[in-house]
Amino acid sequence: MRAAVSRKNRDWGGVFLYVFLTVFGLLMLAPLVYMASTSVKPISELFLFPPRFFPINPTLMNFRDLLLITGTSFVPFSRYIFNSVLITSGIVFFGVVISAMAAYPLAKHEMPFKSSIFNLIVTALMFSPMVLQIPQYLLVSKSGMMNTYFAMILPYLAAPIGIFLMIQFLKQLPDSLIESARIEGASEWTILWKIVFPLLKPAIATFALFSFVQAWNDPYPSMMYTTKEELKTLPFAIQSISGGAGVIARVGTLAAASFLMVIPTIIVFTITQRMVLQTMAHSGLKE
Repeated sequence: MRAAVSRKNRDWGGVFLYVFLTVFGLLMLAPLVYMASTSVKPISELFLFPPRFFPINPTLMNFRDLLLITGTSFVPFSRYIFNSVLITSGIVFFGVVISAMAAYPLAKHEMPFKSSIFNLIVTALMFSPMVLQIPQYLLVSKSGMMNTYFAMILPYLAAPIGIFLMIQFLKQLPDSLIESARIEGASEWTILWKIVFPLLKPAIATFALFSFVQAWNDPYPSMMYTTKEELKTLPFAIQSISGGAGVIARVGTLAAASFLMVIPTIIVFTITQRMVLQTMAHSGLKE
């Protein structure tokens, strides 16, 4: 009898937990839904009091105005999107490759100063990215790479968080798997590309997600490493839309631009979320 009562109490506790988490999750989604609804509101509904969460007469005029506003300059809005896609893809792809290539010998090879290098990587995690901005700018400026795509990609390829994450994940993999490949005559490059990289997929997906979100939403490279408008990225364009004269009239247009910018992040998160959770599960294992 007591067992049945306790089981019933546990069931009610689980129901309460799921309800609480569902409500909390919906509250976290509310700003995103409000931004999406604002992007399709006509200007007559943007300043209603009391404000309405959902539009009465949805329209796509804000998206048309977004193209018209950016189209008045000599750089079309599609150019900002292209620049963001190119720069973000370069940061994510080369960042993943460099981090994996650095993590593999640190996790699975005996090498001089191995522990010291790992300690330096952990120490680098303690510094804010803001601390590195001035040295990075000086290096890019002195090397003559200003006003190039490479200048906006190179400073972000050395990612301590990516190296640390992949080292921790590789430590969970059995050494016997790599030793078997060596006995079969596989070279280190073959082991890296055909064994290590496929096994690192969860860690790669996690780091790629973090790197994508940071690079996609960061206007700093466009502000510091280039003075050419045709090299600017989408976050910089959104800042330009949100400032200056006519700010109030551009609320709907700004919401449309912000919504377009959030969509790729949602897509990338949806694709990688399962592997991200797998990485978190592995990080809790002990050797």
